[in-house]
Amino acid sequence: MVADYAVIALYIAGMIGIGWLSVRLARTKSDYLVAGRRLGWFMYSGTMSAVVLGGASTVGGVKLGYTHGISGAWLVVSIGLGILALHALFARRLVKLRVYTVGEMLDLRYGGSTATVSGVVMWVYTLMLTVTSTLAFASIFKVLLGVPDWVGILIGGSIVVLYSTLGGMWSITLTDIAQFVIKTIGILFILLPVAISAAGGFDGMRARLEPDFFDVTGIGGATIVAYLVTYAFGLLIGQDIWQRVFTARTPGVATTGGIISGVYCLAYGVAGALIGAATKALYPDLASAQDAFATVVNNQLPAGVRGLVLAAALSALMSTSSGALIACATVSTSDLLSGWRRRPGVLASEVAFNRISTLVLGVLAIGIAMIVTDVVAALTVAYNVLVGGLLVAIVGALFWPRGTRQGAMASMVAGSLVAIGSMILYGLDANEPIFFGLGAGLVVYLAVSLATRPTSPEVLDAWSRRLAGEQGAESDDPVPTA
Repeated sequence: MVADYAVIALYIAGMIGIGWLSVRLARTKSDYLVAGRRLGWFMYSGTMSAVVLGGASTVGGVKLGYTHGISGAWLVVSIGLGILALHALFARRLVKLRVYTVGEMLDLRYGGSTATVSGVVMWVYTLMLTVTSTLAFASIFKVLLGVPDWVGILIGGSIVVLYSTLGGMWSITLTDIAQFVIKTIGILFILLPVAISAAGGFDGMRARLEPDFFDVTGIGGATIVAYLVTYAFGLLIGQDIWQRVFTARTPGVATTGGIISGVYCLAYGVAGALIGAATKALYPDLASAQDAFATVVNNQLPAGVRGLVLAAALSALMSTSSGALIACATVSTSDLLSGWRRRPGVLASEVAFNRISTLVLGVLAIGIAMIVTDVVAALTVAYNVLVGGLLVAIVGALFWPRGTRQGAMASMVAGSLVAIGSMILYGLDANEPIFFGLGAGLVVYLAVSLATRPTSPEVLDAWSRRLAGEQGAESDDPVPTA
């Protein structure tokens, strides 16, 4: 284990070092929140892949493969499809808008203040995503150090908060690239072939496993649809994902990098399911499917290499946690606290203000992670409210000129309330809440928009010019070209 500890220690030191060096890169608000909007396709695709493929996609993906076989890939495949859809439908427009948050985009399109309502929903979602990602550190450090859960949360969370606070999106981007490389080597190039080989190859796995382990729909049609609606739609509108889109140098970079990232996610999902299936063939009687990842790593990999793969799992958690944290801080400063920031006597610079917000919210997330018991339920609530409350208003903003501010506001309120009410009525594990929330939001959006005065031509004209990249550039940013 000494070699494993050395690898993990080197990895952690590298993450903190990158954060420290990134301080001098974060000189403006644009630098701190969206990496100066200067990423090329390689860095863009790497950081996009890193932020969406977290602990649920890595440890959870292996767990689903252990339980359901190849069909366990559907959770991560849904994420990949969401990334592909985002970059096929939205990304070019989002880059040209040159905003920082979903709420700012809605304000531009509808010609009035909607950022407070959308910001509250997005703030809850990003905070819960930070909490659940932070909580997952407990399992990694328990395996490594044998420490209590709260100690593991404190160690992992503190590292993320430290480098995220120091350099903002620049440090997160640079650490994400390192984590992306480690994750690719550890999971795809080491653990996947080792696990399949140890199980006797595909022939050996077929001999040891039930036939339904190789059925791509074995997990169930209802579950597949629920994954697609929850995760694919959630990725279309999540602030943590949009904020990565805003880092692209040009619309073309976002499109190319996003397609590469989406394909990578599809491959990652299949790899996790195959690792889980191979683990089932090797260790069919594990007390918990949750232990599948740790079991195959501990039993099949030599010292040092085992540390690298554990570092890959740790990197998956850190990239998601840091991405959600900077998104939560951005929503706080840009949507919820922007008025307070402009008050007389508030002297902190834009970068200092965002840095303080990141630190405070990171400490809050660590504290909540230490006391939360049902993180799956918390994340389910966040996703259901996010998709049910915001998807219709966002899609309408981008594709339906007749949509109005009143319709958007009513849709956000109705969709959120119906989603919450359905969760109370049907339970958190039910599929109905997200469908009912979406349905209510759509009906209300259409009805109220058609019943109210259309958005003024001046607002729509300004919106069209922003989409064309003709205005809205920040003073410290070059205007991107297609």
